[in-house]
Amino acid sequence: MKSVGWRKSSHSGAAQGECLEVADGYADIPVRDSKNPTGPSLRFRTTNWSSFIAAVKSGSLTG
Repeated sequence: MKSVGWRKSSHSGAAQGECLEVADGYADIPVRDSKNPTGPSLRFRTTNWSSFIAAVKSGSLTG
């Protein structure tokens, strides 16, 4: 399923390199890198999205 209606996530950082986009209107939360709009997206269940955001905010994710 191709997601439509992408918008910058309110959880994205202010810097240009840290932007996530999300699409509204789905049971799962589709997320993609704004620098690669034709690339793949991840889909999170609501509870997993909350855990992901908490991990990002705490700095426990490393790349």
